[in-house]
Amino acid sequence: MDWIFAIVVGGIAGWLASMVMNRDASMGIFWNIVVGVIGAVIGKVVLGMFSIAGGATWLMWFVSALIGSIILLAIVNLVQRGRVR
Repeated sequence: MDWIFAIVVGGIAGWLASMVMNRDASMGIFWNIVVGVIGAVIGKVVLGMFSIAGGATWLMWFVSALIGSIILLAIVNLVQRGRVR
């Protein structure tokens, strides 16, 4: 059941991150989920480095997924276009 929750939270976080980074038109639902799930891993590592990992609440999972997704999309933008939009 946790993997379904991870896909839903990852999809929403990936979608919001793609809107923030202005990439929503070029991404579909599948890539939003992929970006959100990978972003959750990145966010957990980054927040863990600053000792902000917190508890295992759904809100903290969502915040870390959103932050990680934005970081991931910024890196993708840098690689694809040579700059962050």
